Amino acid sequence: MISKAERLYTLETKDIPYAVEVLFDAFQHDPVFNAIFEGAELEQRKAFNETPLRYCMKYGQVCAPSEDLEGVAGWVRGKHATMSPWRMLVSGAIWPGLRMGGKYSQRMIKVFTPIDEGRKKHMGDQPFLYLFFIGVASEHQGKGFGRVLLDEVINIAEKDQLPVYLETETTENVQLYEYFGFKVIEKVNLPIINLPMWEMVRKPAVG
Repeated sequence: MISKAERLYTLETKDIPYAVEVLFDAFQHDPVFNAIFEGAELEQRKAFNETPLRYCMKYGQVCAPSEDLEGVAGWVRGKHATMSPWRMLVSGAIWPGLRMGGKYSQRMIKVFTPIDEGRKKHMGDQPFLYLFFIGVASEHQGKGFGRVLLDEVINIAEKDQLPVYLETETTENVQLYEYFGFKVIEKVNLPIINLPMWEMVRKPAVG
């Protein structure tokens, strides 16, 4: 059982529509997101952000710095890191997934399959915390809200003596996470879109 966030606002169902807008805004320049959804309609793109949001609300935690939702982060226990069809159905994540349309859903699955396989290879059956997403609205970037979110995730992991696992898409993000103690364990080239993804892990301090 992962400890609950104590210093952040935990999102409720009523927050989902605005949280989707925050994540869409936060990742509007993300190279992987834009490559997968090239040519997609706006609502199909937003559905991509709603899918993991609903999933994490069911199986883990989704938090923001405050009720104003300056940014949003979602995480789950490692055993829930894979979004199986059954878990997507139970969490309600399947419905925005369907709104993405078959073309983009299948494209996303093919692109992210190596990432899912890599996570299983590196983490195995050990307990860990999987940081599914973390994003700050563009108007609030550079104000420390991302650090507030990441600090709390790290604090929870330290309290529970769990490693934190994540993937990121840019060298700038790699350097940022390295500052917080994460280390690159593998760089993967994503199929179809031919873009890199870095798999990173932060081990808890030995207490």
